[in-house]
Amino acid sequence: MPVIVGVELADAVEWAHQREMSVLAADGGGHSLDAVARSGRLKRPIAWLMGNEAWGLPEADRALADEVVGVPMWGAVESLNLSTAAAVVLYATASEQRA
Repeated sequence: MPVIVGVELADAVEWAHQREMSVLAADGGGHSLDAVARSGRLKRPIAWLMGNEAWGLPEADRALADEVVGVPMWGAVESLNLSTAAAVVLYATASEQRA
């Protein structure tokens, strides 16, 4: 899986868009990952933006994304740690793209 490091985020997003990739931001309060998966939007090539574990994505970085997507949680859970959220969204994407 390609990981981009050492470049400005806006440049990485532009690179992804030039390759017809969707840019999705994993952050609470966005569209439900379940709904995005059901819509078929995870079947496209996707670049995911992940934020800082403590503060999430800054608003300026969220604004670069085509869509903000949140992992649905039930009960008293407020948030997932970054590695867990990343695993969930990447698994959902891989699952949809294999189907």
